[in-house]
Amino acid sequence: MNTPVESAKKATLILKDAAQLLTCAGSNPSHLEVLADGWVVITGDRIAGVGQGAKALEVFRHTSGLDFSNPEEVSLTGKVLAPGFVDCHTHLVFGGSRVDEYVAKLPRGDAESLKKRGIPTGLAASMAMTRAETEEALVESAGHRLKNLMSSGVTTAEIKSGYGFTAEHELKQLRVIQKLKALQPVDLHATFLGAHGWPPDMTKEAYMDILMSEMIPEVGRSGLATACDVWCDDGYYTAAESGKILSKALDFGMKPKIHTDAYSLIGGSELAIEMGMLSADHLNYTTYDIMEKMAAAGIPGVLLPGTDFNVQHPVLTQPGLMLKAGMTLALATNLNPGNYVESMAWILVLACRRHGMTPEEAIRAATIGGALALGLQEDRGSIEVGKRADLQVWSTDRYENIIYRQGANLVEMVIKNGQPIVSR
Repeated sequence: MNTPVESAKKATLILKDAAQLLTCAGSNPSHLEVLADGWVVITGDRIAGVGQGAKALEVFRHTSGLDFSNPEEVSLTGKVLAPGFVDCHTHLVFGGSRVDEYVAKLPRGDAESLKKRGIPTGLAASMAMTRAETEEALVESAGHRLKNLMSSGVTTAEIKSGYGFTAEHELKQLRVIQKLKALQPVDLHATFLGAHGWPPDMTKEAYMDILMSEMIPEVGRSGLATACDVWCDDGYYTAAESGKILSKALDFGMKPKIHTDAYSLIGGSELAIEMGMLSADHLNYTTYDIMEKMAAAGIPGVLLPGTDFNVQHPVLTQPGLMLKAGMTLALATNLNPGNYVESMAWILVLACRRHGMTPEEAIRAATIGGALALGLQEDRGSIEVGKRADLQVWSTDRYENIIYRQGANLVEMVIKNGQPIVSR
């Protein structure tokens, strides 16, 4: 645990005296590894040492071979030190607002009034509003959302396109993500989601032709997306269609992932197994036998409790069964116009209260689980020597309070690549 990084020369930051340090190391989905009086030594952007107790820290200072001549030292007495959250499923680049739709669809709302008022709804509304926005306006609005995620402890995020439905507008969304990478410190990973649906003025078959012959090749050549996603469900794309789309994307260097089993069971999760996808997301209708197959194939399941809450989903995901089957789970905000969630802590609350996860399972799913779902587990998601110094500090002495103290933002500090990016 205390082995230094050989290439590290100078200790730049020491975080010490933490009431609880959550390493999230190991493979047990219910075990956080909690170190009392925990400390972390950082060299540049990497973790060089992890341990507990002042005596062990002094021993490390003298035996690690690092230069401890002038590090910054921060006492975390009475606080929790945890890995940064990895939000592995978002759609945070979009234009406009669907607040009128959201309010009208509340239990005592009047959804019919939207039609009378001529207010567009759903994916078509987001498409129109995103197309209408300039690239600069999208950068500004998405930047605000990203800042809020960062303030909630997120240090890595995935962002999907999917509100353009033309090469021009999908590439515009992907360029926005590229610009955001340069404007703020959170690591961003772009996914092309041209198969989020299809334009209302086209048939699915006509749109698929354009998607396969024009859009995927253009996005692939642009280098703006590392992954490709598709919505495989009743009313969207079949498993066979999804396979064709994702195979084409693979030809252009984009790794496959899938929205599936959200409202039906039509073969999307089994396609994820067949293609060895990065992840399969939603999974409300996934059966236990498929869960076992996903576990055996090493396909992470990404659960989206915010969506299930906001759409009043009749079938909640079953993380308890998934973990029993041996699956790796991740939690994500799924921040989008119909599920405007900018807090990972709120996702943890929902995961525990409505979906039956334990606090330990939920925290792991939001950290190392998210990293696994993006294929980034080797250098982030847990507090271990050699990994990126992507960390967060909670203003509480017990990690369970991230679930218990609902509505409070307990994130006091966020550290990305060894540098504080949020400090309250």
